[in-house]
Amino acid sequence: MQTVFKEKTYKNFIDNEWVESLSQKVIKSINPANKEEVVGYVQNSTKDDLDNAMNAAHQAKKAWRKLGQAARGQLLFKVANVLEENLNDIAETMTREMGKTLPEAKGETARGVAILRYYAGEGMRKEGDVIPSSDKDALMFTKRTPLGVVGVITPWNFPVAIPIWKIAPALVYGNTIVLKPASEGAVTAAKVVECFAKAGLPKGVLNLITGSGSVIGQELIEHPLLNGITFTGSETVGKNISKAASERGIKFQMEMGGKNPVIVTKDANIDLAVEAVISGGFRSSGQKCTASSRVIIEEAVYEDFKEKLIQETKKITIGNGLHEGIWMGPCASESQFNTVKEYIEKGKAEGASLLLGGEELKGEEYENGYYISPAIFEIATPHLAIAQEEIFGPVIALIKAANLEEAIEIANNTKYGLSASIFTSNINALLEFIDEIEAGLVRINAESAGVELQSPFGGMKASSSGSREQGEAAKEFFTAIKTIFIKGS
Repeated sequence: MQTVFKEKTYKNFIDNEWVESLSQKVIKSINPANKEEVVGYVQNSTKDDLDNAMNAAHQAKKAWRKLGQAARGQLLFKVANVLEENLNDIAETMTREMGKTLPEAKGETARGVAILRYYAGEGMRKEGDVIPSSDKDALMFTKRTPLGVVGVITPWNFPVAIPIWKIAPALVYGNTIVLKPASEGAVTAAKVVECFAKAGLPKGVLNLITGSGSVIGQELIEHPLLNGITFTGSETVGKNISKAASERGIKFQMEMGGKNPVIVTKDANIDLAVEAVISGGFRSSGQKCTASSRVIIEEAVYEDFKEKLIQETKKITIGNGLHEGIWMGPCASESQFNTVKEYIEKGKAEGASLLLGGEELKGEEYENGYYISPAIFEIATPHLAIAQEEIFGPVIALIKAANLEEAIEIANNTKYGLSASIFTSNINALLEFIDEIEAGLVRINAESAGVELQSPFGGMKASSSGSREQGEAAKEFFTAIKTIFIKGS
Protein backbone atom coordinates (compact mmCIF):
# COMPACT_ATOMS: atom_id res chain seq x y z
CA MET A 1 0.00 0.00 0.00
CA GLN A 2 1.29 3.47 -0.89
CA THR A 3 1.71 6.14 1.76
CA VAL A 4 -0.75 8.99 2.03
CA PHE A 5 0.84 11.85 0.15
CA LYS A 6 0.27 15.47 1.12
CA GLU A 7 1.81 18.29 -0.83
CA LYS A 8 3.89 20.95 0.92
CA THR A 9 5.84 24.05 0.03
CA TYR A 10 9.61 23.64 -0.15
CA LYS A 11 11.77 26.65 0.56
CA ASN A 12 15.18 27.58 -0.76
CA PHE A 13 18.12 26.36 1.33
CA ILE A 14 20.55 29.25 1.78
CA ASP A 15 23.30 29.46 4.41
CA ASN A 16 21.79 26.45 6.25
CA GLU A 17 18.34 28.00 6.55
CA TRP A 18 15.14 27.18 4.69
CA VAL A 19 13.90 30.53 3.42
CA GLU A 20 11.08 31.77 1.21
CA SER A 21 11.85 33.61 -1.99
CA LEU A 22 11.76 37.39 -1.84
CA SER A 23 9.25 37.16 -4.69
CA GLN A 24 6.69 35.56 -2.34
CA LYS A 25 5.72 33.37 -5.30
CA VAL A 26 5.86 29.60 -5.77
CA ILE A 27 5.87 27.11 -8.67
CA LYS A 28 3.47 24.16 -8.68
CA SER A 29 4.90 20.68 -9.29
CA ILE A 30 2.36 18.37 -10.97
CA ASN A 31 2.22 14.57 -11.03
CA PRO A 32 2.45 13.62 -14.74
CA ALA A 33 0.51 10.41 -14.05
CA ASN A 34 -2.31 12.45 -12.52
CA LYS A 35 -2.22 16.11 -13.48
CA GLU A 36 -4.87 16.87 -10.86
CA GLU A 37 -2.39 16.00 -8.10
CA VAL A 38 0.00 18.66 -6.84
CA VAL A 39 3.20 17.00 -5.59
CA GLY A 40 4.43 20.19 -3.94
CA TYR A 41 5.44 23.79 -4.40
CA VAL A 42 8.90 25.29 -4.80
CA GLN A 43 10.11 28.87 -4.72
CA ASN A 44 9.96 31.09 -7.80
CA SER A 45 13.19 32.84 -6.92
CA THR A 46 14.64 36.20 -7.92
CA LYS A 47 18.08 37.62 -8.66
CA ASP A 48 18.26 38.86 -5.07
CA ASP A 49 17.63 35.34 -3.79
CA LEU A 50 20.48 34.12 -5.99
CA ASP A 51 22.75 36.87 -4.65
CA ASN A 52 22.06 35.63 -1.13
CA ALA A 53 22.90 32.05 -2.11
CA MET A 54 26.09 33.06 -3.92
CA ASN A 55 27.24 35.22 -1.03
CA ALA A 56 26.66 32.35 1.40
CA ALA A 57 28.70 29.97 -0.76
CA HIS A 58 31.45 32.56 -1.18
CA GLN A 59 31.69 33.22 2.55
CA ALA A 60 31.86 29.49 3.31
CA LYS A 61 34.49 28.45 0.76
CA LYS A 62 37.65 29.25 2.76
CA ALA A 63 36.59 27.38 5.91
CA TRP A 64 35.31 24.44 3.85
CA ARG A 65 38.61 24.18 1.98
CA LYS A 66 40.60 24.35 5.22
CA LEU A 67 38.50 21.59 6.81
CA GLY A 68 40.55 19.09 4.82
CA GLN A 69 39.70 16.39 2.33
CA ALA A 70 39.47 13.56 4.89
CA ALA A 71 36.96 15.43 7.06
CA ARG A 72 34.91 16.40 4.02
CA GLY A 73 34.79 12.74 3.02
CA GLN A 74 33.51 11.74 6.47
CA LEU A 75 30.64 14.20 6.10
CA LEU A 76 29.67 12.60 2.79
CA PHE A 77 29.51 9.21 4.52
CA LYS A 78 26.98 10.73 6.93
CA VAL A 79 24.93 12.16 4.04
CA ALA A 80 24.88 8.73 2.38
CA ASN A 81 23.47 7.17 5.55
CA VAL A 82 20.73 9.79 5.83
CA LEU A 83 19.81 9.40 2.15
CA GLU A 84 19.63 5.63 2.60
CA GLU A 85 17.31 6.05 5.59
CA ASN A 86 14.99 8.22 3.45
CA LEU A 87 15.27 6.15 0.26
CA ASN A 88 11.64 5.03 0.03
CA ASP A 89 10.20 8.50 0.64
CA ILE A 90 12.50 10.16 -1.88
CA ALA A 91 11.89 7.45 -4.48
CA GLU A 92 8.12 7.77 -4.14
CA THR A 93 8.39 11.55 -4.45
CA MET A 94 10.44 11.09 -7.62
CA THR A 95 7.83 8.77 -9.12
CA ARG A 96 5.03 11.21 -8.30
CA GLU A 97 6.95 14.21 -9.57
CA MET A 98 8.38 13.00 -12.89
CA GLY A 99 6.69 9.68 -13.62
CA LYS A 100 9.55 7.19 -13.40
CA THR A 101 8.36 3.79 -12.13
CA LEU A 102 8.91 3.18 -8.42
CA PRO A 103 11.46 0.36 -8.88
CA GLU A 104 13.50 2.63 -11.17
CA ALA A 105 13.19 5.50 -8.69
CA LYS A 106 14.39 3.29 -5.84
CA GLY A 107 17.29 2.11 -7.98
CA GLU A 108 18.27 5.67 -8.80
CA THR A 109 18.14 6.75 -5.15
CA ALA A 110 20.22 3.74 -4.14
CA ARG A 111 22.70 4.77 -6.79
CA GLY A 112 22.84 8.21 -5.18
CA VAL A 113 23.81 6.52 -1.90
CA ALA A 114 26.56 4.58 -3.69
CA ILE A 115 27.90 7.72 -5.39
CA LEU A 116 28.12 9.52 -2.05
CA ARG A 117 30.05 6.64 -0.52
CA TYR A 118 32.39 6.44 -3.50
CA TYR A 119 33.32 10.11 -3.21
CA ALA A 120 33.43 9.92 0.57
CA GLY A 121 36.24 7.45 -0.01
CA GLU A 122 38.03 10.10 -2.08
CA GLY A 123 38.59 11.89 1.22
CA MET A 124 41.41 9.44 1.98
CA ARG A 125 42.91 9.22 -1.50
CA LYS A 126 45.83 11.22 -2.85
CA GLU A 127 45.44 14.84 -3.93
CA GLY A 128 48.75 15.27 -5.72
CA ASP A 129 52.01 13.74 -6.97
CA VAL A 130 55.69 14.09 -6.16
CA ILE A 131 57.71 14.97 -9.28
CA PRO A 132 61.50 14.59 -9.63
CA SER A 133 63.28 17.95 -9.81
CA SER A 134 66.42 18.67 -11.80
CA ASP A 135 67.70 20.28 -8.61
CA LYS A 136 68.76 17.42 -6.32
CA ASP A 137 68.29 19.58 -3.22
CA ALA A 138 64.68 20.53 -4.02
CA LEU A 139 61.29 18.95 -3.50
CA MET A 140 58.69 19.39 -6.22
CA PHE A 141 55.09 18.19 -6.03
CA THR A 142 51.57 18.97 -7.17
CA LYS A 143 48.55 19.76 -5.06
CA ARG A 144 44.88 19.90 -6.02
CA THR A 145 43.02 23.05 -5.12
CA PRO A 146 39.26 23.62 -5.38
CA LEU A 147 37.75 26.04 -7.88
CA GLY A 148 35.73 27.90 -5.22
CA VAL A 149 32.01 28.48 -5.75
CA VAL A 150 30.54 26.05 -8.28
CA GLY A 151 27.12 26.42 -9.90
CA VAL A 152 25.28 23.14 -10.46
CA ILE A 153 22.36 23.12 -12.94
CA THR A 154 20.57 19.78 -13.23
CA PRO A 155 17.70 18.31 -15.32
CA TRP A 156 14.47 16.61 -14.28
CA ASN A 157 15.04 13.12 -15.69
CA PHE A 158 17.44 11.94 -12.94
CA PRO A 159 16.55 14.27 -10.04
CA VAL A 160 18.64 12.33 -7.49
CA ALA A 161 21.56 10.74 -9.35
CA ILE A 162 22.65 13.68 -11.51
CA PRO A 163 22.69 16.31 -8.73
CA ILE A 164 24.58 13.90 -6.46
CA TRP A 165 27.16 12.89 -9.04
CA LYS A 166 27.97 16.58 -9.42
CA ILE A 167 27.60 17.68 -5.79
CA ALA A 168 29.53 14.83 -4.14
CA PRO A 169 32.85 15.29 -5.99
CA ALA A 170 32.54 19.09 -5.89
CA LEU A 171 32.21 18.97 -2.10
CA VAL A 172 34.88 16.39 -1.30
CA TYR A 173 37.41 18.29 -3.42
CA GLY A 174 36.70 21.46 -1.42
CA ASN A 175 34.20 23.53 -3.41
CA THR A 176 31.02 25.19 -2.18
CA ILE A 177 27.85 24.94 -4.24
CA VAL A 178 24.76 26.70 -5.46
CA LEU A 179 22.36 24.09 -6.87
CA LYS A 180 19.64 25.05 -9.35
CA PRO A 181 17.51 21.98 -10.24
CA ALA A 182 14.93 21.82 -13.02
CA SER A 183 11.53 22.86 -11.69
CA GLU A 184 9.98 19.53 -12.77
CA GLY A 185 12.28 17.71 -10.32
CA ALA A 186 12.76 20.40 -7.70
CA VAL A 187 10.64 18.84 -4.94
CA THR A 188 12.76 15.69 -5.16
CA ALA A 189 15.93 17.81 -5.21
CA ALA A 190 14.80 19.65 -2.07
CA LYS A 191 14.39 16.31 -0.28
CA VAL A 192 17.92 15.33 -1.31
CA VAL A 193 19.29 18.62 0.04
CA GLU A 194 17.44 17.95 3.30
CA CYS A 195 19.66 14.88 3.70
CA PHE A 196 22.79 17.03 3.42
CA ALA A 197 21.37 19.44 5.98
CA LYS A 198 20.49 16.64 8.43
CA ALA A 199 24.01 15.22 8.10
CA GLY A 200 25.45 18.46 9.50
CA LEU A 201 27.03 20.16 6.49
CA PRO A 202 28.54 23.51 7.60
CA LYS A 203 26.81 26.81 6.85
CA GLY A 204 26.81 27.98 3.26
CA VAL A 205 28.55 24.93 1.80
CA LEU A 206 25.50 23.70 -0.16
CA ASN A 207 22.75 26.10 -1.20
CA LEU A 208 19.55 25.24 -3.10
CA ILE A 209 17.67 27.79 -5.16
CA THR A 210 14.68 27.02 -7.37
CA GLY A 211 12.96 29.00 -10.08
CA SER A 212 12.93 29.82 -13.75
CA GLY A 213 15.95 28.74 -15.76
CA SER A 214 15.77 31.89 -17.84
CA VAL A 215 16.09 33.97 -14.66
CA ILE A 216 18.08 31.98 -12.11
CA GLY A 217 20.16 29.98 -14.59
CA GLN A 218 21.11 33.07 -16.58
CA GLU A 219 21.92 35.13 -13.48
CA LEU A 220 23.95 32.26 -12.05
CA ILE A 221 26.31 32.00 -15.00
CA GLU A 222 26.78 35.77 -15.03
CA HIS A 223 27.35 36.11 -11.28
CA PRO A 224 30.75 37.63 -10.39
CA LEU A 225 31.29 35.23 -7.45
CA LEU A 226 30.96 32.12 -9.63
CA ASN A 227 34.20 30.16 -10.19
CA GLY A 228 32.91 27.22 -12.22
CA ILE A 229 29.70 25.70 -13.56
CA THR A 230 28.55 22.17 -14.34
CA PHE A 231 25.40 21.68 -16.41
CA THR A 232 23.30 18.81 -17.76
CA GLY A 233 20.47 19.69 -20.10
CA SER A 234 19.63 20.78 -23.61
CA GLU A 235 22.19 21.58 -26.27
CA THR A 236 20.79 25.09 -26.82
CA VAL A 237 21.10 26.09 -23.16
CA GLY A 238 24.46 24.36 -22.82
CA LYS A 239 25.92 26.29 -25.74
CA ASN A 240 24.76 29.58 -24.23
CA ILE A 241 26.32 28.68 -20.88
CA SER A 242 29.56 27.61 -22.56
CA LYS A 243 29.78 30.90 -24.42
CA ALA A 244 29.14 32.98 -21.31
CA ALA A 245 31.61 30.96 -19.21
CA SER A 246 34.30 31.21 -21.91
CA GLU A 247 33.90 34.97 -22.08
CA ARG A 248 34.31 35.18 -18.30
CA GLY A 249 37.25 32.75 -18.25
CA ILE A 250 35.69 30.35 -15.73
CA LYS A 251 35.71 26.59 -15.91
CA PHE A 252 32.62 24.91 -17.40
CA GLN A 253 31.36 21.37 -17.89
CA MET A 254 28.44 20.62 -20.23
CA GLU A 255 26.54 17.37 -20.87
CA MET A 256 24.02 18.09 -23.61
CA GLY A 257 22.31 14.93 -24.75
CA GLY A 258 22.62 12.38 -27.51
CA LYS A 259 21.08 10.51 -30.42
CA ASN A 260 22.42 7.16 -29.44
CA PRO A 261 22.78 4.29 -31.95
CA VAL A 262 22.58 0.55 -31.44
CA ILE A 263 24.08 -1.64 -34.16
CA VAL A 264 22.84 -5.22 -34.57
CA THR A 265 25.10 -7.37 -36.74
CA LYS A 266 24.15 -10.50 -38.67
CA ASP A 267 25.85 -12.73 -36.08
CA ALA A 268 24.29 -11.06 -33.02
CA ASN A 269 22.18 -12.74 -30.38
CA ILE A 270 18.87 -11.30 -31.62
CA ASP A 271 16.88 -12.04 -28.47
CA LEU A 272 19.50 -10.28 -26.33
CA ALA A 273 19.58 -7.32 -28.71
CA VAL A 274 15.79 -6.95 -28.71
CA GLU A 275 15.64 -7.04 -24.92
CA ALA A 276 18.38 -4.42 -24.64
CA VAL A 277 16.88 -2.09 -27.26
CA ILE A 278 13.52 -2.14 -25.49
CA SER A 279 15.16 -1.42 -22.14
CA GLY A 280 17.49 1.22 -23.55
CA GLY A 281 14.84 2.90 -25.65
CA PHE A 282 11.69 2.74 -23.56
CA ARG A 283 12.58 2.58 -19.86
CA SER A 284 11.97 5.91 -18.14
CA SER A 285 9.77 6.61 -21.18
CA GLY A 286 12.92 7.14 -23.23
CA GLN A 287 13.79 10.18 -21.12
CA LYS A 288 17.50 9.47 -20.77
CA CYS A 289 20.35 11.23 -22.52
CA THR A 290 21.84 7.78 -23.21
CA ALA A 291 18.55 6.25 -24.41
CA SER A 292 18.65 4.08 -27.55
CA SER A 293 16.95 6.08 -30.29
CA ARG A 294 18.41 4.67 -33.55
CA VAL A 295 18.73 0.94 -34.20
CA ILE A 296 20.85 0.05 -37.24
CA ILE A 297 20.46 -3.57 -38.30
CA GLU A 298 22.37 -5.57 -40.90
CA GLU A 299 19.94 -6.55 -43.65
CA ALA A 300 20.54 -10.29 -43.18
CA VAL A 301 18.75 -10.20 -39.80
CA TYR A 302 16.67 -7.06 -40.24
CA GLU A 303 13.24 -8.67 -40.66
CA ASP A 304 13.79 -11.15 -37.85
CA PHE A 305 14.90 -8.41 -35.46
CA LYS A 306 12.04 -6.09 -36.45
CA GLU A 307 9.35 -8.71 -35.91
CA LYS A 308 10.71 -9.75 -32.51
CA LEU A 309 11.08 -6.12 -31.41
CA ILE A 310 7.46 -5.35 -32.31
CA GLN A 311 6.13 -8.44 -30.54
CA GLU A 312 8.11 -7.81 -27.35
CA THR A 313 7.23 -4.10 -27.29
CA LYS A 314 3.55 -5.00 -27.35
CA LYS A 315 4.02 -6.69 -23.96
CA ILE A 316 5.02 -3.44 -22.20
CA THR A 317 2.62 -2.38 -19.45
CA ILE A 318 2.09 1.38 -19.18
CA GLY A 319 0.57 3.34 -16.31
CA ASN A 320 1.13 5.05 -13.00
CA GLY A 321 4.59 3.98 -11.87
CA LEU A 322 3.47 3.72 -8.26
CA HIS A 323 1.42 0.63 -9.12
CA GLU A 324 2.90 -2.85 -9.25
CA GLY A 325 3.48 -4.47 -12.63
CA ILE A 326 3.91 -1.18 -14.50
CA TRP A 327 6.94 -1.20 -16.82
CA MET A 328 6.73 2.33 -18.26
CA GLY A 329 5.22 5.51 -16.86
CA PRO A 330 4.10 8.78 -18.45
CA CYS A 331 6.12 11.54 -20.04
CA ALA A 332 7.44 13.78 -17.28
CA SER A 333 5.43 16.90 -18.13
CA GLU A 334 2.89 18.36 -20.50
CA SER A 335 5.69 20.11 -22.36
CA GLN A 336 7.64 16.88 -22.91
CA PHE A 337 4.43 15.06 -23.83
CA ASN A 338 3.71 17.64 -26.53
CA THR A 339 7.28 17.49 -27.82
CA VAL A 340 7.11 13.72 -28.25
CA LYS A 341 3.76 13.95 -30.05
CA GLU A 342 5.16 16.61 -32.39
CA TYR A 343 8.13 14.41 -33.32
CA ILE A 344 5.87 11.43 -33.99
CA GLU A 345 3.76 13.54 -36.35
CA LYS A 346 6.91 14.95 -37.95
CA GLY A 347 8.21 11.43 -38.55
CA LYS A 348 4.99 10.44 -40.31
CA ALA A 349 4.98 13.66 -42.34
CA GLU A 350 8.56 13.05 -43.49
CA GLY A 351 7.66 9.63 -44.82
CA ALA A 352 8.82 7.36 -42.02
CA SER A 353 6.71 4.25 -41.56
CA LEU A 354 5.17 3.97 -38.07
CA LEU A 355 5.21 0.26 -37.29
CA LEU A 356 3.84 0.40 -33.77
CA GLY A 357 2.58 2.77 -31.09
CA GLY A 358 3.09 6.50 -30.92
CA GLU A 359 -0.48 6.99 -29.72
CA GLU A 360 -1.82 9.13 -26.92
CA LEU A 361 -3.34 6.56 -24.58
CA LYS A 362 -7.02 6.83 -23.77
CA GLY A 363 -9.16 5.24 -21.08
CA GLU A 364 -9.95 5.76 -17.43
CA GLU A 365 -6.46 4.84 -16.16
CA TYR A 366 -4.79 7.26 -18.59
CA GLU A 367 -7.16 10.25 -18.77
CA ASN A 368 -5.32 12.38 -16.20
CA GLY A 369 -1.77 11.57 -17.30
CA TYR A 370 0.69 12.27 -20.11
CA TYR A 371 0.83 8.78 -21.61
CA ILE A 372 2.16 7.80 -25.03
CA SER A 373 2.64 4.24 -26.24
CA PRO A 374 6.19 3.26 -27.31
CA ALA A 375 6.72 4.14 -30.97
CA ILE A 376 8.76 2.15 -33.49
CA PHE A 377 9.48 3.77 -36.85
CA GLU A 378 11.06 2.26 -39.93
CA ILE A 379 13.01 4.74 -42.05
CA ALA A 380 14.74 4.50 -45.40
CA THR A 381 17.12 7.42 -44.87
CA PRO A 382 19.04 8.44 -41.75
CA HIS A 383 18.56 12.15 -42.48
CA LEU A 384 15.02 12.48 -41.12
CA ALA A 385 14.45 14.58 -38.00
CA ILE A 386 13.48 11.56 -35.90
CA ALA A 387 16.88 10.03 -36.70
CA GLN A 388 18.89 13.21 -36.13
CA GLU A 389 17.27 15.22 -33.32
CA GLU A 390 17.01 14.28 -29.66
CA ILE A 391 13.36 13.50 -28.89
CA PHE A 392 13.67 12.46 -25.23
CA GLY A 393 10.71 10.14 -25.44
CA PRO A 394 9.77 6.50 -26.18
CA VAL A 395 10.55 6.67 -29.90
CA ILE A 396 12.90 4.34 -31.83
CA ALA A 397 13.89 4.52 -35.51
CA LEU A 398 14.94 1.31 -37.31
CA ILE A 399 17.45 1.64 -40.16
CA LYS A 400 18.69 -1.14 -42.44
CA ALA A 401 22.40 -1.38 -43.31
CA ALA A 402 24.11 -3.54 -45.91
CA ASN A 403 27.09 -4.33 -43.68
CA LEU A 404 29.01 -3.25 -40.58
CA GLU A 405 30.91 -0.50 -42.38
CA GLU A 406 27.69 1.14 -43.55
CA ALA A 407 26.13 0.68 -40.08
CA ILE A 408 28.98 2.53 -38.40
CA GLU A 409 28.80 5.28 -41.03
CA ILE A 410 25.08 5.73 -40.32
CA ALA A 411 25.70 5.64 -36.56
CA ASN A 412 28.27 8.44 -36.81
CA ASN A 413 26.05 10.52 -39.09
CA THR A 414 24.78 12.83 -36.34
CA LYS A 415 26.06 15.87 -34.48
CA TYR A 416 25.87 13.96 -31.19
CA GLY A 417 28.32 11.46 -29.74
CA LEU A 418 27.27 10.44 -26.25
CA SER A 419 26.76 6.67 -26.14
CA ALA A 420 26.61 3.78 -28.62
CA SER A 421 26.35 0.02 -28.47
CA ILE A 422 26.77 -2.99 -30.73
CA PHE A 423 25.42 -6.52 -30.57
CA THR A 424 27.75 -9.02 -32.19
CA SER A 425 29.57 -12.30 -31.59
CA ASN A 426 32.38 -11.33 -33.98
CA ILE A 427 35.49 -10.05 -32.20
CA ASN A 428 36.72 -8.26 -35.32
CA ALA A 429 33.41 -6.41 -35.60
CA LEU A 430 33.45 -5.24 -31.99
CA LEU A 431 37.08 -4.11 -32.27
CA GLU A 432 36.28 -2.14 -35.41
CA PHE A 433 33.25 -0.62 -33.67
CA ILE A 434 35.34 0.44 -30.66
CA ASP A 435 37.87 2.15 -32.93
CA GLU A 436 35.48 3.80 -35.39
CA ILE A 437 32.42 4.84 -33.39
CA GLU A 438 32.27 8.51 -32.40
CA ALA A 439 30.91 8.27 -28.86
CA GLY A 440 32.22 8.82 -25.35
CA LEU A 441 30.49 5.73 -23.92
CA VAL A 442 30.87 2.51 -25.92
CA ARG A 443 29.05 -0.66 -24.88
CA ILE A 444 29.31 -4.15 -26.35
CA ASN A 445 26.35 -6.54 -26.17
CA ALA A 446 24.64 -4.17 -23.73
CA GLU A 447 22.09 -1.39 -24.04
CA SER A 448 23.31 2.14 -24.79
CA ALA A 449 21.80 3.46 -21.55
CA GLY A 450 23.94 2.50 -18.60
CA VAL A 451 26.62 4.44 -16.72
CA GLU A 452 28.68 3.05 -13.85
CA LEU A 453 29.50 5.58 -11.13
CA GLN A 454 33.20 4.66 -10.89
CA SER A 455 33.88 5.22 -14.59
CA PRO A 456 34.24 8.48 -16.59
CA PHE A 457 31.08 9.66 -18.31
CA GLY A 458 30.72 12.19 -21.11
CA GLY A 459 30.31 12.52 -24.84
CA MET A 460 31.97 13.70 -28.01
CA LYS A 461 30.90 16.29 -30.58
CA ALA A 462 27.79 18.27 -29.57
CA SER A 463 27.07 15.98 -26.62
CA SER A 464 29.72 17.43 -24.35
CA SER A 465 32.15 20.23 -23.65
CA GLY A 466 34.90 17.61 -23.53
CA SER A 467 35.35 17.03 -19.81
CA ARG A 468 34.16 13.90 -18.01
CA GLU A 469 31.95 13.32 -15.00
CA GLN A 470 32.02 10.59 -12.33
CA GLY A 471 34.84 8.30 -11.27
CA GLU A 472 38.29 9.75 -10.74
CA ALA A 473 37.75 11.92 -13.82
CA ALA A 474 35.55 14.28 -11.78
CA LYS A 475 38.65 15.53 -10.01
CA GLU A 476 39.93 17.02 -13.27
CA PHE A 477 36.99 19.41 -13.46
CA PHE A 478 36.40 20.33 -9.84
CA THR A 479 40.04 21.14 -9.02
CA ALA A 480 43.00 23.04 -10.43
CA ILE A 481 46.60 21.87 -10.14
CA LYS A 482 49.24 23.80 -8.21
CA THR A 483 52.87 22.87 -8.79
CA ILE A 484 55.05 23.53 -5.72
CA PHE A 485 58.86 23.81 -5.68
CA ILE A 486 60.60 23.80 -2.30
CA LYS A 487 64.27 24.34 -1.61
CA GLY A 488 65.96 24.83 1.71
CA SER A 489 67.51 28.19 2.51
